[in-house]
Amino acid sequence: MIDSVPFNRQQALDQFPWLQALSHVNQDPHYHGEGDVLTHTWMVVDELRRLPAWQSLAPAEQSLLLKAALFHDIGKEACTKIGDDGRIHAPNHAKVGAQIVREKMQTLPLQEREMLVQLVRHHGLPLWFFEKPDPEKAVVGASWQIRLDWVAMLAEADVRGRICPDQAELLERIAYFRQYATELGCYTQPKPFANNHTRFRYFRSDHLRIDDVLYDDTDFEVIMMSGLPGAGKDTWISLNHPDLPVVSLDRIRHERRIPPTANQGEVVRLAKEEAKYLLRRKQPFIWNATNLTRHLRDPLVDLFASYGAHVSIVYIDAPLTLLLSRNRNRKQAVPEATIRKLMQKLEVPTAEEAHQVRWIENKKA
Repeated sequence: MIDSVPFNRQQALDQFPWLQALSHVNQDPHYHGEGDVLTHTWMVVDELRRLPAWQSLAPAEQSLLLKAALFHDIGKEACTKIGDDGRIHAPNHAKVGAQIVREKMQTLPLQEREMLVQLVRHHGLPLWFFEKPDPEKAVVGASWQIRLDWVAMLAEADVRGRICPDQAELLERIAYFRQYATELGCYTQPKPFANNHTRFRYFRSDHLRIDDVLYDDTDFEVIMMSGLPGAGKDTWISLNHPDLPVVSLDRIRHERRIPPTANQGEVVRLAKEEAKYLLRRKQPFIWNATNLTRHLRDPLVDLFASYGAHVSIVYIDAPLTLLLSRNRNRKQAVPEATIRKLMQKLEVPTAEEAHQVRWIENKKA
């Protein structure tokens, strides 16, 4: 962790030795005439420190942005390839890089780590937001994950820290992004909505306008748990909602003697049948499973909301070392390799996914 600024390159490599691998990752010379990814990274860090906006930040914020500059292209090591056109490409490197940062920076506090993850994830947004299927929703959604003025700052350093013929055009795109986000009211804060239900529906509708106001007609709550095996989901439930019915995939697996490594289709089907019975009765309940990716969470959230439920997601975070330790003491331990693989897939729930999203940091052994 970088605790103070400024710092030199050797300090950065001492703290994050995995950065050195970027010196062997080539980039397309047309867009990155400076050379390999590590050379570009150092240039981005230098350019970031020259920006007056960065210099005006508090030391902790400067440190966060410096880390983001160091890690913004960490995904290129895994994603770089030569395309059919003979050019060097790194598709999805921001998404992959965000996952790498989440895994490698577990010693950071949860809030700081996830801000860093989202900076890496969205560092290219100011350059490409207008090519998204719905630019407005892409920008507004990102504002609920990370401050967009920080994203724009990182993007500007990224552009200035390279040798390319279209630098002026790229900087114009960033300027347009700043103007667009400001007009939407989300450049330095999450876009305000009339209420949580309006926000929830905006992100799940193709027709709702950004300033519409919806009446919150939800009349009962469904809580979706999220977290890796051993994070403490069962403990949280027993301490906070001991009287609520729990639809538990682990319980169904145990009752049906279905191992976690087997096909889970039957487990999910049975769990949904339990959930629908409770939903029809407007009975508050908890859906307890790992729910690690948005791809898995979204259909369930849609199901619960279709019955008029107020949907809350409770994410429990715990470091990998603690997860593995707890897992070894479980009666039904999950293979360690499975937990490590799940960690690589983890997408921490973000605010636009439900009516309410809570993060809970659990570091108690």
